This record gives sequence, structure tokens and C-alpha cells, in this order.
Amino acid sequence: MPDLAAPLIAWYRDTARDLPWRRSGFPAWGTLVSEFMLQQTPVGRVIPHLEAWLARWPDPASLAADPPAEAVRQWANLGYPRRALWLHRAATEIRDRHHGVVPRDVDALLALTGVGDYTARAVAVFAYGERHPVVDTNTRRVLARAVAGRSQPGPPARRDLAAMAAVLPPDDEAAAIVNAAAMELGATICTARAPRCAGCPLAAMCAWRAAGYPDTGDERRRQARYEGSDRQARGAVLKALRHAAHDVPQESVLADWPDALQRDRAIDSLMADGLIEGSEGMLRLTGAGQSSSSSRGLTYGSASPA
Repeated sequence: MPDLAAPLIAWYRDTARDLPWRRSGFPAWGTLVSEFMLQQTPVGRVIPHLEAWLARWPDPASLAADPPAEAVRQWANLGYPRRALWLHRAATEIRDRHHGVVPRDVDALLALTGVGDYTARAVAVFAYGERHPVVDTNTRRVLARAVAGRSQPGPPARRDLAAMAAVLPPDDEAAAIVNAAAMELGATICTARAPRCAGCPLAAMCAWRAAGYPDTGDERRRQARYEGSDRQARGAVLKALRHAAHDVPQESVLADWPDALQRDRAIDSLMADGLIEGSEGMLRLTGAGQSSSSSRGLTYGSASPA
């Protein structure tokens, strides 16, 4: 295994972007919220939403005190709004199980709703300084190229954690920097389509570069087109209900949608996911009828891909 740690640490200290969750004193709750938001969403879109979210709900207990509909409204146009419900449930679990403090133990984090292998380790490492391998899509691409000599990584697998663990130095702080640096490198230099190898700190030891940049295939999962999709219909339904002051008759929600079957399918799937609820032909966001201690809170954005 080549020594990737030293050049990664030096490069990261010189070039890392100034992001809110990397600043000294940023709370563990903020780190958890940011990781929920960053799933399948670019950094630039996340930052204003994160700031508005933490201004409204600076800790898990304040979010848990509000109904889940408020979380869905605040989520706005971040997409995949089930993440908002999961984050609300996780906040409630943190309040009830952990006295309102985000846990630092990976197993305790994994027990929270919506928290998987990556998010649990990211919070433990970046919020609490624990030593664990943290692997996202960018990290996997860096390892695939620098170590395995592949143009793109294979499908996600448990072996990815072992591969990253083999790169980490023994010191906890240095290991955290290497985790962050690998992600940063994949996001800014070792990109999927146009890697900028001339500016890469690992160029001299990169197995893919040494092999002449062979095309070893791309097994990445392709995201379905958004326009005309069920996701678009789901987002339109949520947008209509999010901005409604009262319950909305089901027949009037997206009444002019070009595909009536798709509209009905979107409503049914949103109900199944717990994002909306209905009775007597009326629809609302889940929990919208509950009282809210901060219903006048900050919002950001409008459209909502689902």
C-alpha cells in the first residue's frame, strides 16, 4: 500500500475549502444535519439550507419539539424529502435516548433513523475525532485510481472500509484529516469525468496514471431522468401541500397534471413513505395539524424534488 497519508495531509492543509462543518467549534448536531443534507446533494446547495436549519433548530430537542411537517417544509428544494422525516425521527431519538446529545459511538449512531455506515462514521470522526475509515463516492474513486489502477470504482461494498482503513495513519487527528482529504480530492481534483491530474498530490504514486489511464469500465448506477418522472410528480405534490395554509382536497392537488395515473401513484407513494396523510378526501403534510412551537421559522427555497 503506497503512503497516501502524507501528501494528502499536506495538500489538504494548503487547499481545503472553507466549509461550515470544517470550522472549529461546529456542533455535532450541525455535522449530523449536514451529512443528511449532503446525501445526493451538492455542497453549494446545502450550505444555505444548513444555515437556515440550524438557525431554526440549533439542537435535536428543538427539532423534535416541532411536528414532522415543519421539517418537510424547511427541507424545501433539497430533494429526497424522506431525509427530512428521518432527520426529525433521529432528533426525537437523540432527545429520548441520549439526553439531547448526538452520540459519538458508531453503533449508537447507526441505531438512529436514517443513519448508515457513512453518516455514522462521518459524525464520529469529524465531530468527535474518533478514528474510523469514512468512505463516500469521492473517496472510493480516489482509492480505485490511486491504489487499484481503475478508472472508476466498482459498486459500494464493505471492502471499501477496509481499503480506506489501510490508508489511515495511526494518529486520530491525522486519520481524520486523511478521511476529509480523500473526499476533498475526489470532489475537486480526481473527479469522475475530468480529473485534473496535474494538480493531484497523489500523481506520482497513482496506479491508474502509471498504467496510462486505462478505461476499466464504469459500473456506477445511473440516476433516472428527473423530467417526467414519478420523482417530479412527488415533488409537485409536496410543493402544493407545503405552501397550503389548510388541508387540500385530494382531487384539486395537481388537477392539471398531464398523467393522472402518475399523479395518483405519487400521492400513494408519499402516503406510504409517511410524508403526507389524508382523511375524508383531504390531504396534508404528515403532522401538519399538530401545534408547532416555531411555525414562523426560517425557510429557504421553493421546489422540492422527491
